[in-house]
Amino acid sequence: MAQVRAGDVRLHYEETGEGEPLVLVHGSWNDHRSWRPAIAADLRAAFRVVAYDRRGHGRSESPPGPGSRRQDEDDLAALIEVLGLGPAHVAGNSFGASIAAGLAARRPGLFRSLVLHEPPLPALVRDDPAAQAVLRPVAGTVGEVLALLREGRDAAGARLFVEGVALGPGGWETLPEEVQDTFVSHAQTWRDEQEDPGWAALDLGALGACTAPVLLSRGSESPQWFAAVLDRLAAALPTARRHTYEGAGHTPHLTHPREYADLVTGFCHGA
Repeated sequence: MAQVRAGDVRLHYEETGEGEPLVLVHGSWNDHRSWRPAIAADLRAAFRVVAYDRRGHGRSESPPGPGSRRQDEDDLAALIEVLGLGPAHVAGNSFGASIAAGLAARRPGLFRSLVLHEPPLPALVRDDPAAQAVLRPVAGTVGEVLALLREGRDAAGARLFVEGVALGPGGWETLPEEVQDTFVSHAQTWRDEQEDPGWAALDLGALGACTAPVLLSRGSESPQWFAAVLDRLAAALPTARRHTYEGAGHTPHLTHPREYADLVTGFCHGA
């Protein structure tokens, strides 16, 4: 089992393919396995792909205390440096995109290019009335999920998150049992993420100093507030490229793996 030391934890990672390095940073509630459809479709033919489990996820170790997004950023930096990947192409989904963007704002020299799909950074749109109108009910449901997790009711919390935030009513039953188990096992790590005071914010000025090419993407079926977040990122990164996955939502690497792989390959190889 391949592991790398990052600060106070060991991170599990899997590597496949040859060529320029591409590091994949997964979102919340899951692990490196979420990237398998896109890797097979066919990122592994175009890159040296490294997909890892973030701290507290999958086969990676859990931190000894409450975690923070900055620790995740430092883990990503350690992975790139210890494995000799830098500067690397880095693709992040959801909270993984927030991690990648946060590290790029602090250490831009680690990046050859940056692919960000729907980073949940609601602090960037606090002054946007339309975005806030969509976010208010989501925030209420998230509060209910956190209350369940604080009571140790991880399965109930995971189910409410899926049906009240991610997929909608009935969504839990559409997930394979293996995916349900993955959500439940990562519930407390998600709680840690949400209780980090800095999880929702980003230094746009510092990110704007990053000269690596950036691709910002969203799904046409995703909540509109993600588009508002991307607008703020694009304003800080005037040369960033935009893309919308038609018919997709928050996880195009799972639902549209061929389109995702083709887009990332074309963008990174042109970087």
